Amino acid sequence: MNIASTLRLSLYGAALSATLGLIGCSNSTDTAATTDETTATDKPAKTLAITQIVEHPSLDAMRRGIIDELADNGYIEGQNLTVNFQSAQGNTGTAGQIAKQFAGDMPDAIVAISTPSAQSVVASTTTVPVIYTAISDPVAAKLIDENDVPIQSNVTGLSSELPIEPQLDNILKIVPNAKTIGYVYSPGEVNSVVVLNQLKKAAPARGLQILDVTANRPTDVAMATRSLAGRVDVIYTSLDNNVVSAFEAMAGAANELDIPVIASDEFSVRRGATAALGVNDYDFGRTTGKMVYRVLNGEAVSDISPQIMNTLTLYASPKHAAEQGTTLTTELLNNAINVDTDTQTASK
Repeated sequence: MNIASTLRLSLYGAALSATLGLIGCSNSTDTAATTDETTATDKPAKTLAITQIVEHPSLDAMRRGIIDELADNGYIEGQNLTVNFQSAQGNTGTAGQIAKQFAGDMPDAIVAISTPSAQSVVASTTTVPVIYTAISDPVAAKLIDENDVPIQSNVTGLSSELPIEPQLDNILKIVPNAKTIGYVYSPGEVNSVVVLNQLKKAAPARGLQILDVTANRPTDVAMATRSLAGRVDVIYTSLDNNVVSAFEAMAGAANELDIPVIASDEFSVRRGATAALGVNDYDFGRTTGKMVYRVLNGEAVSDISPQIMNTLTLYASPKHAAEQGTTLTTELLNNAINVDTDTQTASK
């Protein structure tokens, strides 16, 4: 991320505006007012539509990162940027309706957060610029082809690349004697099915087996988790939106069963998981925001190549580990962000 550079440029621009203002006016109050007006109006008004499949901390942090990145580059919500946000509340049918509405509204750009929302939006328009984000496998989601070329000229976006081998190695560091990994997922989410197939392919080489159970709705998550009692040594969950939206229910069931839950995003650790190896959600949003800015600033979406964000961070919670019947080693904690003591990311 180049947040520091962006801030330096913003400060330089503000200082320059103030200096020029002093040439024509000696009143400091008037100069400050002129500077503020310049910041708010130096870019033409734009409209941005944002949709996500469900509201939960990980996706919300990404959305916040997008808005913050745009604000730092001169597109400020409520001033020269109108943002229309709608959540599908976990319903793919609703996601389709939102996509059609957004396509008809003809905003300057649509941001689709999560695989189901991205698929719905891309199916609804071939003209409005679409920037997808929070996608694990855009090829499997049929957003881009095997050569990383978008399936439509109005599409680009940011995906995360979470190689499954480091995830399995991380699990074994936390639960060295693990033999069977439980995986709770929604079969209707392409990204979750992809992760399941990756797990089944990579697990045997490490002496592991995968036991998968389905949770078609958020209300099914707790029951699916409890069904793993006595059958698995650890539970792994990817960015399955049904699971993440009901993560407290999963963590509560795992606490009852003394089964550690290993996730793949920061906020799941803050909400009850023992640990996670994943991308920083807020930073993911900031990176997406840079792509959105280029579109709003007049660049053709077809000239913006899809990107992958694959910098992984280890998050851990000794408190949640103890609640789930395990202990994190000093070595692991030395290489992790301890969410029990760190509040910086959560407060962004």
